[in-house]
Amino acid sequence: MVDFKFQPDSYFSEEITSVLLVKLNFPESTWGEQISIYAHQMDFKIHLEAVDFYGNEYMLYPSKVEEPLNLEDLIYLIEGMQVNQDEMEGNMELVLDGIPEATSSYYPDLEKYFEEKRKSFGLD
Repeated sequence: MVDFKFQPDSYFSEEITSVLLVKLNFPESTWGEQISIYAHQMDFKIHLEAVDFYGNEYMLYPSKVEEPLNLEDLIYLIEGMQVNQDEMEGNMELVLDGIPEATSSYYPDLEKYFEEKRKSFGLD
């Protein structure tokens, strides 16, 4: 059973202030898009950023938090992520089809959640 209230104590250590939080792969999308979500410690807040190979700008809600997200909030962030249409000039337009495959060293149940969701939609 997935623990939706799980929350890591921290993403960072004394010397590390930026980490790869989640890797997403969208195998059903045209180009098999991969998106990485990073967490950066700045000004006593955690800033969240999504990055892809094409340089698209993503809107994340929330984009700043004071403490690590619990699993449920991280899932909402991933499922609500959108490409910023105003910032697409010269970038490859993405269509994020399907349900992503997800991995995270901070959230052990994240991969299981998306595997189960993909199976329920007949994608695996």
